[in-house]
Amino acid sequence: MPELPEVESLTRFLAGHAVGQDIDRVYPVAVNALKTYEPPVTALEGRQFDEVTRHGKFLDLRTGELHLVIHLARAGWVRWSDALPGTPPRPGKGPLALRVRFAGPEGAGFDVTEAGTQKHLAVYVVRDPRDVPGIARLGPDPLSGGFTLAAFTGLLDGERRQIKGVLRDQTVIAGIGNAYSDEILHAARMSPFKLAARLSEEEVVRLHLAIGTTLTEAVEHSRGLPLRNLKAEKKSGLRVHGRKGEPCPVCGDTIREVSFSDSALQYCPTCQTGGKPLADRRMSKLLK
Repeated sequence: MPELPEVESLTRFLAGHAVGQDIDRVYPVAVNALKTYEPPVTALEGRQFDEVTRHGKFLDLRTGELHLVIHLARAGWVRWSDALPGTPPRPGKGPLALRVRFAGPEGAGFDVTEAGTQKHLAVYVVRDPRDVPGIARLGPDPLSGGFTLAAFTGLLDGERRQIKGVLRDQTVIAGIGNAYSDEILHAARMSPFKLAARLSEEEVVRLHLAIGTTLTEAVEHSRGLPLRNLKAEKKSGLRVHGRKGEPCPVCGDTIREVSFSDSALQYCPTCQTGGKPLADRRMSKLLK
């Protein structure tokens, strides 16, 4: 799933390639991806993108008073082409959800795609990004200047959930998903099952620092890469997520996994849980 660092990279790429381009045609190939109908996506045609920004995991391409907002969900992506076909794409069962073709002899532009059978990608055309429900509910951006230690401490005040779930909650902090929450907790040397309300002041400081450092390093790791390489490079920069059975790069212990119905987390027992393995949450609670 694209998370904050990947969406930030997409934002920077599109800001450098799409801003100032005349929009020739917009093709909504997968109608189920459209979450708004007024204004229609065709209202973007004949305009130029003025700015590309990010709200958590949401892409926001602004043209005048209109915003094309895209949430890539679990399996969505943006693919740039210097020469898109001039013929309209055919709706079907393929991954293509939306095509934006710019004017000009070459017809550059980008496709928004979604792999797999579960279709959760979402496309909006709105006059105010806050009209998108997911954006309206977002918590603070962890790379913003306002995400101070004091602000983070306030977010955790009274929070009785496990810290892994808190980090992934977009209404608490915008942009962190399954992969980077694993990475942050490893950097902070903290169990994913630790209750947020029981964090000491020192642990809160450590976790706040790990959030900023981990996300900043991930953004820098992907800077300047072609869009087609971003997913592969994301995995190369991860220390524990997706690395079950491999040695921890810090201590050498074997990275373990806890599976859930639709996802899994990875962690290092030595670095994070005092050497104690965590039980599979489908069967039992944390081993004591």
